[in-house]
Amino acid sequence: MNTKDLEYYHALVTEKNFSQVAEKFGVTQPTITNAIKRLEKEFQTNFFLRDQSHHNLTVTNNGWQFDQHVSTILSELEIAHKDIANAKEEQILFGLPPIIGNYFFPPLTPALMNYQLMDRLEVFEHGSAQLLKMLRHGDIDIALLGSLIPLNYPRLISRTIQHYPINIIVSKKHHLAKFAQRGIHFRELANEKFINFDEGFVHNQAFRMMCRINHIRPRTIYKTNDVHVLKSMVAENIGISYLTSLAILPSNGLVQIPLLDPEKPEFQISCVRRSTATLTPYKFALWDQLTKPRK
Repeated sequence: MNTKDLEYYHALVTEKNFSQVAEKFGVTQPTITNAIKRLEKEFQTNFFLRDQSHHNLTVTNNGWQFDQHVSTILSELEIAHKDIANAKEEQILFGLPPIIGNYFFPPLTPALMNYQLMDRLEVFEHGSAQLLKMLRHGDIDIALLGSLIPLNYPRLISRTIQHYPINIIVSKKHHLAKFAQRGIHFRELANEKFINFDEGFVHNQAFRMMCRINHIRPRTIYKTNDVHVLKSMVAENIGISYLTSLAILPSNGLVQIPLLDPEKPEFQISCVRRSTATLTPYKFALWDQLTKPRK
């Protein structure tokens, strides 16, 4: 089977026009026609219903089913090309979300420097959702990701390495600061003004989950993708927020209030890689250092 035939086939399912697919690949229309014939002969079925002019094209049920497999094959081939190219350069494409990068990763760097790993890292900083997508598409090799539950996806290996509570944070001047020792139920925050993260952050998922469980709709007055901006606005008593204890420093001038709700999420950090990618010695060393048990 020719992989080019599979590329022609997938494009034809999308375009449903022989001449457009031929133009896209810079080949003649008979080249596309012959590729489809070879595939239909091999699988002894019709993938398309077409008139003699080839202008009206319909994908059969078998054709749609086959395209699902073709899409997976082409995707894996693209990932394989990326993996081999990266292995030749001995670089590690490493995903690091902002909060994990700012507060969890720095203490790990001395050990990584001892293994000569820091110079090998090409770091991509995005939210965990975007990094997960990049990892699955082969655009990065290894990532530290935040989540509310253990990550479990096909063709990915994940190790949960740490977890932290997510607390309500307020200014020292806020009227809720007095509940720092006692704690508070999320339903008591129905009338509060929140400063939240933009979409794509794990904290947003946790916030929506708690709102749904408690059947309340607190008011969000501002959204940001910068944790420093969020903490500064809360410290100025502009609003309150919902943030993992990992990101709170004594110098921030903030008060953390634990939630008393029995169904409250935690901020989990996982080290994740693709199961289909071969670990080079440097990638193995990075994985080993990141997944070591911690107190």
